[in-house]
Amino acid sequence: MTVFEAHEIEDLKLFAMDIIRDAGEEALKFYGRGKLNLKFDQDLVTNAELRLTQLFQDRLCDRFPEHRIFKNTQDDSQYSHEGKRYLWIFDAIDGVSNFQAGIPIWGISVSLLENYWPVFGMFYMPATGDLFHALAGQKACRGDQEIFVSTQTDINDESVLLIYSRFHNHYLSTFPGKVRNLGCTVAHVCYVASGRAEAAVIGRETYHDLATARIIIEAAGGKIYKTDGSDFFLNEHLNGERIDEHLIAVAPNIRLQVCNYLRDRCQS
Repeated sequence: MTVFEAHEIEDLKLFAMDIIRDAGEEALKFYGRGKLNLKFDQDLVTNAELRLTQLFQDRLCDRFPEHRIFKNTQDDSQYSHEGKRYLWIFDAIDGVSNFQAGIPIWGISVSLLENYWPVFGMFYMPATGDLFHALAGQKACRGDQEIFVSTQTDINDESVLLIYSRFHNHYLSTFPGKVRNLGCTVAHVCYVASGRAEAAVIGRETYHDLATARIIIEAAGGKIYKTDGSDFFLNEHLNGERIDEHLIAVAPNIRLQVCNYLRDRCQS
């Protein structure tokens, strides 16, 4: 892994923070303006995503024209010392149903890789003002406050499990605490990273969706695992295809406890 110059990374991080906040301001012009008679307003979401993506691309090209932007057909190119070693991952809107309906739990992700090694990730929720961010292998923060995964060692009736929308079609849960779906995968992972929830089950996301979440949860002391508690390696999914297996974001010391509360309906 490359050793970064501190001033270089600070410049890149400040650039990312500026652009994610500006993208948030732009996103708020579309927020909650979905047609009430539609469960999913495709036109609104598409227009918003295109506008935010173009904003990011234009700003990146102006400031760092030699840097690259992640594509779902990403080639694993050779190691480089030049500007192209930097690869940006931008997700315009995570939690699109909440976004179009005027529910505040949605956000914008930006992360940076250098020769496919994580550098930093950030997730901004414009409707709430929350900014989660982390330098890979260092500390994770919500705003200026450092965050950590829950230190709880036993799951109880006050514990919180966050789930994806069709969770109950796939699992029979005996989790003793509160089970919630808030409608935004990266927000779920950030809430686990900040100790607000003990775990989050993740369904059929992609590398693009999870790049930022992975950096933040690991910096906060947690990790993304397979739902049997075994290790999961996100970089095996750089091709951009949906990850077939379900995953769980959780503190390492309670991962097996949480996994044991999940029973696959197909195996019951």
